[in-house]
Amino acid sequence: MTLDSAVFRFAGLVVLASLALAHWVHPGFLWLTAFAGLNMLQASFTGWCPAALVFKKLGVKPGASFN
Repeated sequence: MTLDSAVFRFAGLVVLASLALAHWVHPGFLWLTAFAGLNMLQASFTGWCPAALVFKKLGVKPGASFN
């Protein structure tokens, strides 16, 4: 698994989990979905992602997008 696929998988997991929590627990969890979406948007412009930094420190091999 590369850094890129790890980041995309984590973002997808956060979005799906926050939607489930908003449906079954409290609608306020939609803010987590909005945060994940905004983070993905800014990462597409800047190439910087906090999750990529964490995965890199955990030893996930580099990919093409997040250096």
